[in-house]
Parts: sequence; structure tokens; C-alpha cells
Amino acid sequence: MDLSTPVTYVKGVGPARAAMLEQKGILTVEDLLYYAPFRYEDRRNVKLIAELAPGEMATVMAEVRSTHLTETRRRSLGLFEAVFGDASGRTLLGKWFHSPYLKDVLARGLRVALYGKVEYDTFNGALSMMHPEFEILAEEADDSEAGLHTGRIVPIYEAAGKVTTRVFRAVIHRLLDTLPAPPDPLPASVSGPLRLMGNWTAIRGVHFPPEGEDLRALNAFRSPAHFRMIFEEFFWLECGLALKRAKARLQTGIAFELNDRVREKILAMLPFKPTGAQKRALKEIAGDMASPRPMNRLLQGDVGSGKTLVAAEAAIIAIENGCQTAVLAPTEILAAQHYVYFKNLFSKLGYVPVLLTGSAPAGEKTQIKKLIAAGLAHIVLGTHALLEADVEFHRLGLAIIDEQHRFGVVQRLKLMQKGVHPDVLVMTATPIPRTLALTIYGDLDVSIIDEMPPGRKPVVTRHVTEDRLEQVYTFLKKQLDAGRQAYIVYPLIEESETKAMKAAEKAYQHLSRAVFPGYRVGLLHGRLTPGEKEGVMRRLQSGEIQILVSTTVIEVGVDVSNATVMVVEHAETFGLAQLHQLRGRVGRGAEQSYCLLVTAGLTDAGRERIRTMVESNDGFYIAEVDLKLRGPGEFFGTRQSGIPALRMASILRDQEILELARREAVRFVDQPPSEDELRRALAFIRQHWQRRYGLAQVG
Repeated sequence: MDLSTPVTYVKGVGPARAAMLEQKGILTVEDLLYYAPFRYEDRRNVKLIAELAPGEMATVMAEVRSTHLTETRRRSLGLFEAVFGDASGRTLLGKWFHSPYLKDVLARGLRVALYGKVEYDTFNGALSMMHPEFEILAEEADDSEAGLHTGRIVPIYEAAGKVTTRVFRAVIHRLLDTLPAPPDPLPASVSGPLRLMGNWTAIRGVHFPPEGEDLRALNAFRSPAHFRMIFEEFFWLECGLALKRAKARLQTGIAFELNDRVREKILAMLPFKPTGAQKRALKEIAGDMASPRPMNRLLQGDVGSGKTLVAAEAAIIAIENGCQTAVLAPTEILAAQHYVYFKNLFSKLGYVPVLLTGSAPAGEKTQIKKLIAAGLAHIVLGTHALLEADVEFHRLGLAIIDEQHRFGVVQRLKLMQKGVHPDVLVMTATPIPRTLALTIYGDLDVSIIDEMPPGRKPVVTRHVTEDRLEQVYTFLKKQLDAGRQAYIVYPLIEESETKAMKAAEKAYQHLSRAVFPGYRVGLLHGRLTPGEKEGVMRRLQSGEIQILVSTTVIEVGVDVSNATVMVVEHAETFGLAQLHQLRGRVGRGAEQSYCLLVTAGLTDAGRERIRTMVESNDGFYIAEVDLKLRGPGEFFGTRQSGIPALRMASILRDQEILELARREAVRFVDQPPSEDELRRALAFIRQHWQRRYGLAQVG
């Protein structure tokens, strides 16, 4: 047996448990050993019931003597009580509220280990524990395992189906005792100077902490064993990213010429003077494009900061050098918006833009594909339809991917393969905290636009409860009467029985007839055809529509400078990133704009989201809060976003270890101690990269 052995062959697992473990991503012996406890309990204070004193935390091994369930009208709120006894002749009362299911778990005669705070119950005149942790003590098959679950600092694992924390403890302990210590994967030139403990010692220490280990350090994942394991995980991730960058630098790309003709075209196109941040970003992009190596750059900027204008400048560099530019957008609405934007910008330059989307008529698609293949289309904008096999470019020089987090790494690669090592610019208006950006996009150079175009005023955000909706409508009418436009956004398209919410269509009927009969109200949602959506957007842009009632399809890509009010109904149902994106639809002109968040009821998390929106317009701060509230896995709302599936490390908790690991990894890749060590590291990364981090080897 070694680290690659499937878990089904581990003693105590078998096929049924292996299937449950697979749900947690545990497929091999190595996965099992890297499945860390999520907390630890100090069960060294094992006592007889007669030795207990009120106020102390203690562990007791006792037998269930009797049980009683006090039921209320709502069964789930009942009080379950159990009386426990041991050899000392005294009894202990255990109490659990809202746990009626325990009557089927804690049967009379069962031996149990209880851990909790001892209290004196004046009502019963007995010692008690309120909601103690408990473990059923099965008859031990092996005496050597009797001391695993009590009398020590005990690891607590997240259960996997019917594989309980107790099963994990026994199986992992058995593995650690029988498996020969594997070679340490970390290069000695890295672990030595940092004085990191050996890999095998660290694995043992994470699962079964040695005597005298600090409980607080264990629960904070800061014991020497945890530090070593977290560092190792980050080190290999960062090594892989550094090697990808190094490999990309070796490729031969297109060295675009930056001459006076290119500069004149850019100046002729610019609709206004760029901000300092836009100029800085363009300088970084232009420098990359002039290099003979392919550009791989992330352009990050808050909503409304002017990323698309910078992308247009980059497109001119490519076009003037005889190459085509592709712009990939996640939705048809955003692709259409980009098409209109680029068409207006490039009309005076004589460039030909085309729009290719999945819903376009077959004949139209065929014609567009012919233009692209012949090189007659200078800039090609579209959705996933651009990635289809029959879309061939004459000479693709620049690939721009908007809202990068909506696309997987493989899709990025597909677009790159449409040309011969084209330059790649990925853009996102979802501000990503620096630590997360460097981890997800570690193979990209980063440019940040952290400045808004001149004359923009911060959007004023207010929280309004549903009972004050009439005041919102009154305020809205004042803005409309002053010649402005507004959005009212709803979370659902049609009435749902499970959620008592006004749906967009029903609301549209009500608002257009009863609330705003004298105003022009439009409706936009995801079920309209592309042609209908385009028509609505055109009427909104021209001012024909004064109020747009919409679902979140307007989250990205809608740019109407005259719109000054964004009303979000049932704002408590939206995530922070979504709310920030919606707010970004207003505040695009010189007039003061407003975002009104209407809520029907708030949870603690909902209250925190609304508070954050009211207090801040800073997308990066909002992203930090969002990341803390939701965690990295849900931050983008999609697993294909490229977030590595870390096992023991946490991007949030372990930022300083990540920084250290990144520095060491870059140094190791740039200046390897020997060819042999670098070869071994490469072999390790090839073997583990995809399985361990879920990241494709791109480039």
C-alpha cells in the first residue's frame, strides 16, 4: 500500500464507505491523510461522574440509564434528556434542546463518551451538561484504538455520509501505523532554511497532536504541523503557476509595432481624455504587446472605471498591425453592448466589427464566419459561439475575455488556439481581493484601473424597508420629471409559490398601470428573444424608455449615462457582488445618482451585506467582505472559475503563509538549486497539479 492506493482497499473502508468518501474528494490514501480535522477537543480531563465539579470542562465515559423527551406542539423544539451513570454510582443529566431525533440514537444501555461543561441543575438537584458533545463507544475491535477517542487532544473530522469522525480517527490512525513514511516532497533547499518539520511528522501531528501541543494553536491551524502542511500546499500551487508563467515567456508571440500611425489612430478614437489609471494600464498592455512573447494580462477595474476603452486601444494596436481582435463576453446582452460600443468608437477609423452569438440565424452566422475567415472583420465580438470549431480567424492577434470569472480555464485556452500564440487580455469588473487574484490568476500579469473617469460622483446608497416603498416611488417621479431615467430590478421572472415576491412581469403590469401611468415603462428579462432584448436596450439608450423594470440580466454591460436611480427590490436575496454590479449601472454621467435597496426582511448575513453597500462604494473593500461572508468556493458562484480546491490551506485564513510560499516558489523556479531538484519538482507537479488543485495545465 502506498499514497496512490485507492481508499476502498484501506482496512476499515471498503466499497460502501469509499463511495461516501468520494463525495468529499477522497479517492486515495494520500487524500485521506490530507483530510484534516476541522477542530480539536481537549479530552485529557477524563473523570468519573463522582469526581466532577460545576464549571469545569470534562470528559466522562458513562452508560445511558434512561431517556425522556418533552414534546411541544412543534416537535422539532422538544427537550431531550438522558440520565448517565458509571462505576462511581453517581448520575449525570444530559440535556439537548431541538433534538428529538436523539431518542432514536441514545438508547438505554449504550456506552457513551460525553464532553462538555459541567453545571449544577438546581431544578433536579443534580450535575448536568447542556448540549454536550458525545460519541457512542462501540465495543473496540482492537484495544490499541481504545485510547484514540478520549484521554487526549482528539481530532474532530467533518463526517462524510455515514463515515463519522470516530471512523476517520480509527482508519487514519491505523494507516499512520502501517504505512511506511513516504519521501518528503518539499525540496530540502526550501524546507531546511525555513526549519519546517518533515512531511510525515507533520501529517501525524495534524491528525494526532503530540502531548503538550497548544489547543488554541491547533484550532487556529497554527501548530508547527499545520504550518508545514499549509506551506507545502501553497508552495506547490505557486510553483505550478510560476512554471506556467515561465513556459509562456518562452513562447514566440507577435511583436506588435507601436508607431506614429497607431498612436494617431488611438488619439482619433478617444471620446475623452483617459484617466491616469487608464494611461498606466495601456502603457503596461502596450509594453506586453510590443514584446515578442505572448501577453497574458488581467485588467481589473471597478464598474464604470473604463476598462472597455483601454481594451479598444489595445485592439487598435492589433488591427493596425494586420491582425484581428476577438472579444468574448459571457452573455448576449453584454456581447451586444460591446458591439454597439466598439462600432461607435471605430466608425471613424473604418474598422469592421461583427457580432457572433448562438441565437443568430444560421444564414447570418455563416456570412459572419466567412468574413472572419477572410480577415474582412477586424474585431469579432461574441459569446461562447466564438469557441465553436468552425469559427476560423484569418489572423487572430489579440483575444479579449470580458468578465473572466464566468469562463473556465479550458475556454480561455480554446480561444487562444484560434490563433498562433495571440496576446490575451482578460478583464473583470468583479473586484478580486489581491490575495485571491494572485492565486487564481497567478499565471497572469495584473493591471488595475483604480480611478474613475473625471466628473463622476459616488452613487448615494440608501436602505429602505418595504413599508416605505411609496416614498421610493415619489422620489423616482421627481428624478423622471427632471429628465432622468431609472431601473427597478426584481429577483424573479414569474410568480413563485415558495417565495412571496413580486415577480418582474407582474410588477411591470402594476408599475406601468397603477404607479407610473404617465411615464414610459419597459420590461427586460432573460426569456425575451435576443432581438426583443436589443430593441428594449435601444429604446432605453435613446431615452424612449424612462423606467426599465428588469431582472438581473442588466447586471453587466448596460451603460446609460442618463440613468440616475437604481431600485433593487428584495435586495436581501442578492449577493454583495451582484448588488455592487447593479449599483454600477447608474452614476455613469455627471448627475448625482442613487441606489435604493428595498428589503422585506433581513437575516444577520443580509444585514451585513446591506450595511456594507450603504457604507462603501469601493469595489475592492466590498469584495473582501463578500469573500469573508461566502468563502472562496462560492465567491464567484461557479466551480469552473478556476479557484484551486485547497485541502488544508485557506486563502482567507492563511494569507501570510501564502505570501511566504509564493516568494519561495518564485525563487525556486527562477534559481533552482540544481537541475535534479527542479526535475523532481516538475515531476511532482505534473503528477499532482490537476488532481490536487483542479487546475488545467494551460499554455
